[in-house]
Amino acid sequence: MSVPNDRDVTLERIRVLVAKPGLDGHDRGAKVVARALRDAGMEVVYTGLRQTPEMVVDAAIQEDVDVIGLSIHSGAHNFILERVMELLRDRKADDIIVVVGGIIPENDMELLRRAGVGAIFPPGTATTEIIKIIRQRIADRAA
Repeated sequence: MSVPNDRDVTLERIRVLVAKPGLDGHDRGAKVVARALRDAGMEVVYTGLRQTPEMVVDAAIQEDVDVIGLSIHSGAHNFILERVMELLRDRKADDIIVVVGGIIPENDMELLRRAGVGAIFPPGTATTEIIKIIRQRIADRAA
């Protein structure tokens, strides 16, 4: 299966859950990304603000998504992502790809990758890059 470019959707329809976990109340970036993913042909479920890791994983399983995209600017990324990854493993849903955007210090990125986070997008990442990486992760999973 080839990896599609931005205009070529040859993979099955990708379902993405976008969520804002924790106490962070800023969701403009998450909404911009959600719209870009939708415009690229992905099905997007947006859960909104102040989601717990349990709420995120429950929604992801219920909605049968391929990808969980989290936007975290609160500084709680290590705790939240470790908990999400743990819950996915416990619920036998660790085939769901987890990506995160937000303010993630460089020294935390490797820890998150080792925990199973599929991609980390710092502020300013182009939505075209996010779309490309998500499609690549889906293609890698299918291979």
